[in-house]
Amino acid sequence: MSDLPLISTLGELRAAGHVYRDLRHEIRENLLSLLAAGENPWPGLHGFETTVVPQLERALIAGHDVVLLGERGQGKSRLLRTLSGLLDEWTPVISGSELNEHPFAPITEASRDRLRAEGDGLPISWRHRSERYVEKLATPDTSVADLIGDVDPIRVAEGRRLSDPETIHYGLVPRSNRGIIAINELPDLAERIQVAMLNIMEERDIQIRGYVLRLPLDVLVVATANPEDYTNRGRIITPLKDRFGAEVRTHYPRELAAEVAVIEQEAYLVADVPPVLLEIIARFTRSLRESAAVNQSSGVSARFAIAGAETVAASALRRATLYGEDTPVARPVDLDSALDVLGGKVEFEPGEEGRERDILVHLLRRATAEAVRTRFRGLDFEPLVSALDGHTVITTGAETPARDLLADLPELPVRVGEGLVHHDDPAAGQVQTLYDQICARLSAGSEGRRAGAIELALEGLYLARRISKESADGDTVYG
Repeated sequence: MSDLPLISTLGELRAAGHVYRDLRHEIRENLLSLLAAGENPWPGLHGFETTVVPQLERALIAGHDVVLLGERGQGKSRLLRTLSGLLDEWTPVISGSELNEHPFAPITEASRDRLRAEGDGLPISWRHRSERYVEKLATPDTSVADLIGDVDPIRVAEGRRLSDPETIHYGLVPRSNRGIIAINELPDLAERIQVAMLNIMEERDIQIRGYVLRLPLDVLVVATANPEDYTNRGRIITPLKDRFGAEVRTHYPRELAAEVAVIEQEAYLVADVPPVLLEIIARFTRSLRESAAVNQSSGVSARFAIAGAETVAASALRRATLYGEDTPVARPVDLDSALDVLGGKVEFEPGEEGRERDILVHLLRRATAEAVRTRFRGLDFEPLVSALDGHTVITTGAETPARDLLADLPELPVRVGEGLVHHDDPAAGQVQTLYDQICARLSAGSEGRRAGAIELALEGLYLARRISKESADGDTVYG
């Protein structure tokens, strides 16, 4: 943030050569400047680059009010909050103005009187762009007074007449003058409240208890809505939809890399979570969005994947604390802990009652198998399969420290020429064991990451039906 400008009067502002721009011109010119300079106006957004973003940019360049339509957890609110980055960092306002009026364009009679009386000595203040973005969650109990305003009985009691505009207490929309007002979940607003917004969005005047104030409000209205809300909880009335110049449809990330990037950006991880586990969580989330057992009109939020990654990290930190591990590292066994807390974030189809956990387990295994195939393609696992000969087993679990798992691994021979030799035989030279090859594929250098890589390989062999697996009392036995 740059320093607050030192200009404090209207005369100083004129002398500095300040140029007044209305809000839509300000947003348009700043957006075009960023695009021309090759800068990204939408930091922190992934997967919208070629779909949603161009549509939104065209709407803003056209000066339209915008409604974003999409299922939960698609980043609609995040997208709206980045709009403040298109505003000037600092903008002047008349000091004490309720409606944040620009000194060159006052809109209330009281401010115009002050301008005539004080001239170039009119005091001004500065607002940062972060103060010019206001967000309102639409709830059924929202009133016209909340959004538009109402007569203030205290001001009437002080002796003002009801016809005096000074008796009005302005609501959230007028107070957002010279800024952006975002209304989340717009269909939740009662229809009579939506009607109250019609004049605001078209004629830019406000009507309160029979009074019509011609206030040329300079405000950009943006909103979000879930498509199912048109039939389930409420709807956007047709005249109000007509007043939004643009309706932009959002979507979930279409590429796996974008899904992983969202998790990495948004999740607060209290332990080291290897990239392959984030990939499995992302694949798992995408599988749910494609499953016929899940209600797709409700969607599977990005918050599902974020919460999953945070839970896996928490499981790793708990194990490290209990068993004295220096660095907490998440492993595939921690993925099961996420299933216990994520079920409530998914809305299943009515016919799947009682099968919810089975569906989650099946899709998680499928996501794990896909990650294993991608990461370990071409490796020869025969030495490890042969080592688990029915007498030798490998035991792991969420309560098993990495050092214990690594210490109990059976020794594997290595292939030299046409034969197999023991790994410490001089003939083996510098040839890697299978364990080393597995860890190299996942760039697993630390003790915790090595244990996780080998766990993933074991799980992949089980899913390929090459070894068995039994789970009981928190332990998982491969053999």
